Amino acid sequence: MAEQLPHLKVVEPVSPAIERVKAVLFRPFDIGKWFIIGFCAWVAGFGENGGPSLPNFNFSGGSEASPQRVLENIMDFVRHNLHWLIPLAIFGCLLLIATGLVFLWLGSRGKFMFLHCVAKNKSEVSLPWHKYKKQGNSLFLFRFVVGIISFLLFTIIAVPLFLLVLLCTRNPHAAIAAAVLGLIFIGLLAFIAAIAFAVFIKFTKDFVVPVMYLRNCSAVAGWRLFLPILSHRIGVFILYILFQFVIGLAIFGIKLGLLLVTCCSACCLMAIPYIGTVFLLPISVFKRSYSLYFLRQLGPEFDVFIPEPVVPLPQA
Repeated sequence: MAEQLPHLKVVEPVSPAIERVKAVLFRPFDIGKWFIIGFCAWVAGFGENGGPSLPNFNFSGGSEASPQRVLENIMDFVRHNLHWLIPLAIFGCLLLIATGLVFLWLGSRGKFMFLHCVAKNKSEVSLPWHKYKKQGNSLFLFRFVVGIISFLLFTIIAVPLFLLVLLCTRNPHAAIAAAVLGLIFIGLLAFIAAIAFAVFIKFTKDFVVPVMYLRNCSAVAGWRLFLPILSHRIGVFILYILFQFVIGLAIFGIKLGLLLVTCCSACCLMAIPYIGTVFLLPISVFKRSYSLYFLRQLGPEFDVFIPEPVVPLPQA
């Protein structure tokens, strides 16, 4: 007889997640606890945002310069300044890579710190930082490898896209229909790849990290444990992803309401690093709690909220 699989629901975890927010942050209210848990949530967000945008230099000789003329001006500028552009580019790339890796590592360690605070209803930094060092480092290496793979994949997609754009720019009347069809196809392929990687990263953060936390295992081992669950309930997990849009709309409405009620002064708080995270901490705790309560439906072996057994003191 086939084993009966637990029935998963996407709406049911909302209520206990809200109660978790109340228990962690409001029963009782402790501003010091907010700042400590907020610090963990802030660190957990490292490595998830895009990098700074590049400055928009204007190399054209006039507002009506053709794209070909702009490209020629850029190439001419580069050829005459290679003696300092190459070292500067190498230094800038190394600095960006090093900074990105540091933030990626801190964010990987921070995810277990924040998970620990939410699961145990504790405001601790040092203990989870050291206790989940192995899992955090494993998650960092896993995310680094996934980042390299995604970079290579999108580079492969970008090369023919760039060549097609260049073809259309240099000779707009040559094979324009084929070029447009190629652009649409490659753009669609890039969009699908971006969605796939976004979902993969979402599942890693929402489910694989708690599995690593519970089983004391690596990121690869965590995915090996989670993958059979995902494959047997793919429909429910698709609903989970779709329901994230509903949650996102609700959170957007809350933020918009805060801006209106506070006459946009809340926007200033949200924009300040760390302070903004503390200000919006109930949202962060809810989002983390929601995925944990969804995972708990699989059984007690996936429940991060089960209290640790109390070890009795030895008799004197």
